Amino acid sequence: MKIMSILPVTVRLLGRERTLFHNQFNCIFAKMSSSSGKRLRVLVDMDGVIADFEGGFLKKFRARYPNEPYITLEDRRGFWVSSQYGSLRSDLCEKAISIWESKDFFIELEPIPGGVQAVKEMAKMENTDVFICTSPIKHYIHCPYEKYAWIDKHLGFDFLEQIILTRDKTVVTGDILIDDKPELIGVEPNPSWEHVLFTACHNKHIPPSFSRRRLLSWADDWRGLLESKRH
Repeated sequence: MKIMSILPVTVRLLGRERTLFHNQFNCIFAKMSSSSGKRLRVLVDMDGVIADFEGGFLKKFRARYPNEPYITLEDRRGFWVSSQYGSLRSDLCEKAISIWESKDFFIELEPIPGGVQAVKEMAKMENTDVFICTSPIKHYIHCPYEKYAWIDKHLGFDFLEQIILTRDKTVVTGDILIDDKPELIGVEPNPSWEHVLFTACHNKHIPPSFSRRRLLSWADDWRGLLESKRH
């Protein structure tokens, strides 16, 4: 009897042994790999991306300082709220900072439309790991606890395992970072992630850049954005 040159490979499927030839096994493996794509790690900023920092700030500033000048969301420019308020009058800088240093500021922020649902859907996607990557303020008495409480309230208890608190996001490894801050600078000059700018009131005036992609809102095609990173 002539001995076949291709040796069979034994593979266990559903608890039973079946014999497949090498070429058949490779074909099946290739199909499985192409259908699932590469595993993706998505980092999602919190304030200004899924939690409405700007809207929450303006509401509380006007309530606490009803006789002081304020900046409408349409007129917001620049990432640092306190800097723009300080340009109106020097003492307004500290008054602005006092708002987000206060108890209940972060926990009472409203979700940005579509953000919570989008993150929940991302987390259910095949081969996708989603983390909330957020920077706590240095006045730490309330902020870290309230960020955790906000995630628990809106995304659920299990998502508490997916929180990264850091002042330097460049040291975090990922494929995509969705963040409203135009410039992310840290000790790592070449972060592993692609920075996708999430459009907010303070950055919407920044001209489009060929080197950086944007999400205009959570109604934008964030699914297509993620899939583009798998290949």
